[in-house]
Amino acid sequence: MLVIINQMKLEIHKIAFLFCLSCLSFFSNASETYAWNPCPSVLSPEQDEADTNSQKRWDLSLSPHTHHWRYNPDHKPVVLAALERRLGQGRFCGAAFFTNSFGQSSTYVYAGKQWDGVLNNPKLFTKVSAGLIYGYKGQYQHKIPFNDYGIAPAVIPSLGWHISPEDSAQVMVLGKAGLLFAYGRRF
Repeated sequence: MLVIINQMKLEIHKIAFLFCLSCLSFFSNASETYAWNPCPSVLSPEQDEADTNSQKRWDLSLSPHTHHWRYNPDHKPVVLAALERRLGQGRFCGAAFFTNSFGQSSTYVYAGKQWDGVLNNPKLFTKVSAGLIYGYKGQYQHKIPFNDYGIAPAVIPSLGWHISPEDSAQVMVLGKAGLLFAYGRRF
């Protein structure tokens, strides 16, 4: 019975993910979506027009693969979709929805900063985000530090490459667990 419930949860998660992707065409055409800012006001005080392109304020990241440092037979494929709202001065906030390494539906809500032009290369960038992760439960609760109440703090650094003004590739360091590879699309 528990297996059936877990399969149903996974299917619901997949349907919700596909629904979110299908909504992107609506959001990418709706001008009010670009003005909408779900981030806390402390992260986005005054709008800096010189720093923010008013036409492309959202980033969608998709990750089809995670490399774990150590093999564990309990590990399952990690699939991630994240939506970020870009703010002025390289700041951003966002939410990531993913299946964790143990097949559990999980969420990461975060804020962070991006630095472009690393090593004087305009295509190279680095980011760091900090937030809260929810979803490591049951026997896997203590696979991430400080997860005593089902929610744990996290800091995730990443290194990325701008393929084009709209497209990027990133590698995120997941602490002692491994690396997450992602494709990003700005809209």
